[in-house]
Amino acid sequence: MPSLDHDSANSNETYWSGIAGILAIHLAVLFAVSVAALVYLNWSSNAALADFMAKDKPSASEPSQLPQPPAPVQVVKSKSACPGKV
Repeated sequence: MPSLDHDSANSNETYWSGIAGILAIHLAVLFAVSVAALVYLNWSSNAALADFMAKDKPSASEPSQLPQPPAPVQVVKSKSACPGKV
């Protein structure tokens, strides 16, 4: 008859090695996601900075293009301008 202590020790060892394997996989995935997030943040920060710096300089094709003032607002002086209201 097999010993119960031997089966229990083997089962316990298998249990803990499985836990350690799952923990190692979780840590590897967490590390990979962290590295990917840092790379993305660095890339997007550089892209945003380049975009911001490009807005400061006028483009070479249109150096004299300045923003135009808005059209003047016309003031209505008579009440008859609104036909729906009396």
